Amino acid sequence: MTKIEQLISTYPELTACLSDIRAAYQVLCASYRGGGKVLTCGNGGSAADAEHIVGELMKGFLSKRPLSGDVHAKLLAASAQDGDYLASHLQGALPAISLVSQSSLLSAIANDTAADMIFAQQVYAYGREDDTLIGLSTSGNARNVMNAMQVARAFGLHTIALTGPTGGALKSLCDVCICVPAESTPSIQERHLPVYHALCAMLEQEFFA
Repeated sequence: MTKIEQLISTYPELTACLSDIRAAYQVLCASYRGGGKVLTCGNGGSAADAEHIVGELMKGFLSKRPLSGDVHAKLLAASAQDGDYLASHLQGALPAISLVSQSSLLSAIANDTAADMIFAQQVYAYGREDDTLIGLSTSGNARNVMNAMQVARAFGLHTIALTGPTGGALKSLCDVCICVPAESTPSIQERHLPVYHALCAMLEQEFFA
């Protein structure tokens, strides 16, 4: 059973999102194949989800992701004493940055510029073509996430949103919008988690089979 089949088996209501989940996976694959990275953002519980996604991408999730022989050799060449230790403890990574985690920078932008620019400023600074921005908002109307999406689009980043059933204003601002069919904030967030878990597992399988 594939990861998507497992997802739908457990959460049959997400069948309505199936085509968008697959589209998001293709966007992310293309981004990583092109040498890009993922940026994530959200507010409140969605901020925790933004960090959670990064945690699954940057190290082993369902597999250990051992390093290649070439990387192992480079570490040994750099340090005969510690190279083996480093090589055995590092894991393959899919580069990702959570935009919600920079507390000093977030407070500086909010205080000196505008609170709704806390993510947009970082997208402008970090973002490059072939990167992907993932924005999470249960309403689809979080202004700071919307601003980040618009900056991402202006500079050639791929864009994915995870929202509630309508997609809100974000739906028209991103390449793919996964609108989960739930009404309350907790219920929407409960369905975002298995969606991004499935995406992270599929990416891990693709790049670290």
